[in-house]
Amino acid sequence: MQGAVRRTAVSSRLSDLAGKTSVHVGSAVAVMGGWAAFANRAHGVLAAAAAGLVQGAASALVTFSLKTALEAMAKRLTGTLAFLVPPIVSCSVVLALLVTAHRLAGTRELWSTISIPWAGSSAYAWIYTALLVRRRSSLS
Repeated sequence: MQGAVRRTAVSSRLSDLAGKTSVHVGSAVAVMGGWAAFANRAHGVLAAAAAGLVQGAASALVTFSLKTALEAMAKRLTGTLAFLVPPIVSCSVVLALLVTAHRLAGTRELWSTISIPWAGSSAYAWIYTALLVRRRSSLS
């Protein structure tokens, strides 16, 4: 019995932690910034660190705003447009942001650096939008 109570308490704490925006943003900064540094490691510590910092900042911005933007766009549209427009817009904006930020920073391995963050945010945009549209259509 005591083990079940402990598992429930741990599960509840993990659930609370997973729901915090700051945890999502911090994780994105660490993981995607780390990826960018890794992708640029062949160009020295300074190039890797610069790419990591730029990607960390971009990932923080994207993570903080993506969910809200998708919800706002999907709410204003109906039918197929509600499913297609939000992720197409967000994928395009994120790609433009990443390319611009890394070009301005002089990131050496641009496409390797942005491939994982862009793929992750794109997958999230398509899946989350599909869930939003499905949830809304099941309520009506």
